[in-house]
Amino acid sequence: MTDPSSESSNSKRQKMQGEEQHICIKWSGKEFSVPFTQNTTIVDLKSKLQELTQVLPERQKLLVKTKEGKQADDAALVSNLNVKPGAKVMMMGTPEVAIRATEEAAQAAPEVQDDFDIGAEDAQTLDVKDQPEVQEKLARRIKSVDVKILNPPRPGKKCLVLDIDYTLFDLNSTAERPEELARPYLHEFLVATYQFYDIIIWSATSMKWIEVKMQELGMATHPDYKLMCYLDCTSMVTVNTEKYGVFNCKPLAFIWEKFPGFYNEHNTVMLDDLRRNYIMNKQQGLVIRPFKRAHLNRHKDKELKYLATYLTMVGPLEKLSSLEHNRWPEYLSGNRQLPSS
Repeated sequence: MTDPSSESSNSKRQKMQGEEQHICIKWSGKEFSVPFTQNTTIVDLKSKLQELTQVLPERQKLLVKTKEGKQADDAALVSNLNVKPGAKVMMMGTPEVAIRATEEAAQAAPEVQDDFDIGAEDAQTLDVKDQPEVQEKLARRIKSVDVKILNPPRPGKKCLVLDIDYTLFDLNSTAERPEELARPYLHEFLVATYQFYDIIIWSATSMKWIEVKMQELGMATHPDYKLMCYLDCTSMVTVNTEKYGVFNCKPLAFIWEKFPGFYNEHNTVMLDDLRRNYIMNKQQGLVIRPFKRAHLNRHKDKELKYLATYLTMVGPLEKLSSLEHNRWPEYLSGNRQLPSS
């Protein structure tokens, strides 16, 4: 004789196995509600995500663990993921079309070198941040320079430090309107990265000049992102090297000391067209190709578009300090693997 309670239990189990649920996947600023059943595996989920994002399954990385605390592999069941109700799972990965475009742009774009800039091979040998006189100068800057906070730091966000001249703006070309000298995809880049990073503008010029440029470029009042603060030449430190002599640089420790508990060596990245500006923070620096001759290049420069993809791809990582930022095209193409956390 069949136990009625056993039949009821089996019926409920079969119903659960066939019942469709949904998991929320967040990728590149978009959210997707993907259906799954009790038997759906990660590889099944990735197949559905390929249809939605055009990212191949082998390029997809889901930042989620199983209920046992292990990193979820392709064989894991979606129903066994450690995801609380209403939570969103972050996905990293780049569509093939974006990868091909990045590779083509990297091959086609000329490498523009500044006469006074430091070569990559020399940057590895110039360890100046630990020199006592440099540390003393930095301590004086931290103590004497006040930072005007435009918008308060957001807990849990990383820090993106941006130069202006030739990074976001063509300084020496002529134009009828300032926006014609803005680097292409400027606002799209800032909107995309703002979801993961607090944005600091640091220029080797005066504060007055920075404020004027931020207004002219529409960055100071944009509705979809906010700038955290501006730093000018007074926050920089002078260093002296045997090969390159005396020059000013931007020590990120200034920011870390000014905003303890928010930013540090593991969650900060700096974009600058001059390698020497982050000589004290080589691990956090990313050399961006200089944007010059805007009248000729504004229709073909896509550096910020691709860097937005890279920075949002690594934004969910717990730490950025193990990345080699200057090899960002390799991370985008999948030729270099991202760290697991």
